[in-house]
Amino acid sequence: MQEKNIFSSLLGKMIVTKEGKRLGFVKDVTFETRSGELISMVLRDPTPYTKNLNLERTSSEEFLIPYSSIIAIGDFIVVSEEDLI
Repeated sequence: MQEKNIFSSLLGKMIVTKEGKRLGFVKDVTFETRSGELISMVLRDPTPYTKNLNLERTSSEEFLIPYSSIIAIGDFIVVSEEDLI
């Protein structure tokens, strides 16, 4: 059975690429209300490196990290940079 991650445990976690580049911290998550499927994470305190990536943004210009790019969740949230571009 797959382990579930509680929403509050994701907030504030640092997001890094598998190469170790820091992207920022989780501010919020977006999800499909009918199915509950997670769509993306809203980034807080984006790094200068993040600003050079071609990431989708919210209407208030906050960066979105697609949930499908997540490789692992532990002390950090590790994402695949190839899935971000």
